[in-house]
Amino acid sequence: MSEVKITAQTRTEFGKGAARRIRRDSKVPGVLYGHGSDPIHLTLPGHDLLLALRTSNVLISLDIDGKSNELAIPKSVQRDPIKGFLEHVDLQLVKRGEKVTVEIPVHTEGELAPGGNLLEHVLNALPVEAEATHIPEALTVSVEGLAAGASVLAKDITLPSGVTLAVEEDAVVLQVLAAQAEEAQAGEGEAEEAAEA
Repeated sequence: MSEVKITAQTRTEFGKGAARRIRRDSKVPGVLYGHGSDPIHLTLPGHDLLLALRTSNVLISLDIDGKSNELAIPKSVQRDPIKGFLEHVDLQLVKRGEKVTVEIPVHTEGELAPGGNLLEHVLNALPVEAEATHIPEALTVSVEGLAAGASVLAKDITLPSGVTLAVEEDAVVLQVLAAQAEEAQAGEGEAEEAAEA
């Protein structure tokens, strides 16, 4: 995983008014915490941060006030629900070689067995433990030929070297639902609504 370098400034103004002023300057307020140290309140460049966050679990190299350089991963990102711009970000301090628990997006490839069955993502992301500087961007799972009733468990997913599960091995990640059962349930629901009316 590549590192993204971002220049940040410490901030001393807090509250909604200060946050609005920061956002008006196309910047994003944030907090860096971890390793038992006091949280550091930061102002980050909005555009650079937005580009960096396109990669899930991105490793960010922070140049803070030109004095210190810290590694961090995003832990919580708040966006405006309508316009989608970044409102605030929480960053977790990490060290090289340190293991961190993160959620890795699960992608699928292949076609299900014929029959119009539906694939349900029970977990869109798989919790894993990985070295901070070697976090995989995504995990790809083949669903080729899976029939109704089939499921993919966490232990069935091949993990890169050095990455371990941070969830029960028997946790269901994907399952295939029979299309007819879904339609029948919808029909029953409509029949019940009609009976109630």
